[in-house]
Order: sequence, then structure tokens, then C-alpha cells
Amino acid sequence: MARVIDEYVTSLREQLRGPEHVKEDLLAEARDSLDDAAAAYRSGGLAEEAAQRRAVADFGPAAVIAREYQGLLALAHGARTLRTLLLVPVAHLGWELNRGFWVGAWPRFDVPPPDWYLAVARANDSAAWVVAAVAVASLLAGRWLVRRGVAAGTLARLAGAVSAVSVAAVLSGNLAIMTATALVDAARLALPPPVAAATLVPLAIALRLAVLARRCLLLTPAS
Repeated sequence: MARVIDEYVTSLREQLRGPEHVKEDLLAEARDSLDDAAAAYRSGGLAEEAAQRRAVADFGPAAVIAREYQGLLALAHGARTLRTLLLVPVAHLGWELNRGFWVGAWPRFDVPPPDWYLAVARANDSAAWVVAAVAVASLLAGRWLVRRGVAAGTLARLAGAVSAVSVAAVLSGNLAIMTATALVDAARLALPPPVAAATLVPLAIALRLAVLARRCLLLTPAS
């Protein structure tokens, strides 16, 4: 029995990288289209192998189709990365609640802190919510752009770039407030162990997001 379609789909699978469930859906759709086309050619009088070869030829070269599918896989990964950014404010809120339980209200400074410290503190507190807003806006904008025919690869690169910048902003904010606090009142960095441990959660999320953002850019086919 001819295995032309099987070999074509296997070739596609070997060239694709990305979320497995999305990849399998794309391959299943490709196989269904090829099977339908081959069936139509068989009903027109072609032998099995000839019908499959004609169906594959009509579908397009595997390298070309794989490139199109790779863009869709990268876009799916990019959307997942943007959705993961929504965990940033959740982690920030969890840290604040944990700190409130174990520490309570922050004690007043012995000497009023300088204006630059207050600016750093406000920026750090706002960063998580700004990142979440940017993620939501990017997801909505991505859907709008997809409907207008913008290439999936282009959108995937944008998603990766937005995620990378967001992660850099969050990590920079955390580093800035820790450094500023050390300069103004280092004693405030001596947190109870549960609060210190909770500090690792936002850091772990940020590092995971950095990996996802990098992978998003790597999965995107070159222009």
C-alpha cells in the first residue's frame, strides 16, 4: 500500500518544534486534507499511489509548509508566554499578603526617605500591574492583527520581545528596590524566613518567563 502521505506527514513532523498539542493538531489537519484530496483523485480514476502523490504535490513542498506551520507554533508559544505574564501580579500580591501576615505594616523610617527612594518603590509596586496590562493588550492586539493577515512569525517575534522586555522590567524593579533599601535602611532586608522564602516565587516566575521568551524567539522561523 502506498505510504506517500505518511512519509510527507512524517517529514513535516520532523521539521517542526513547539507545543506538542498544537503541532499534532496541525499535522492532523494536514493529513485530513491530503486524505480527502487523494480520495478525490482516486474517484477520478487514479491509482492509490498516483492519487497520493498528486495530493501531496497540490499541498506543497514539505519545507514550505513546515515553515508556515512553524510560524503558527511559535505564535501559539508566544501567546502562552504572554498569558504566563499574568502570574506576575498574582505573585506580587501573594508576597504582599504574606509580608502583611508575618511583618504587618512597615515601620516608619527614622528619617524620611529621599524622594528618589519613594520613586523607586512606587515604580516597583506598579511594575507587576503594568506588565499584566501590557500582556492583556498584546494578546488582544495579536488577535486583531491575525484577523488582518499579519504573519504568525512576525507576531510571535513581537510576543517574545514584549515578554523579554517585561521580564527585564520586573527583575530590574526588584533589584532596584532591594539596592535602594540597602542604601536607605538595610535592616528592612532582614525579613522573617517565610517572607524571605516567598520572595523566591516571583523570582522563579520571572526566570521561567525569561526561558519562555527566549524559546519563543528561537521557535520563530527566520525572515
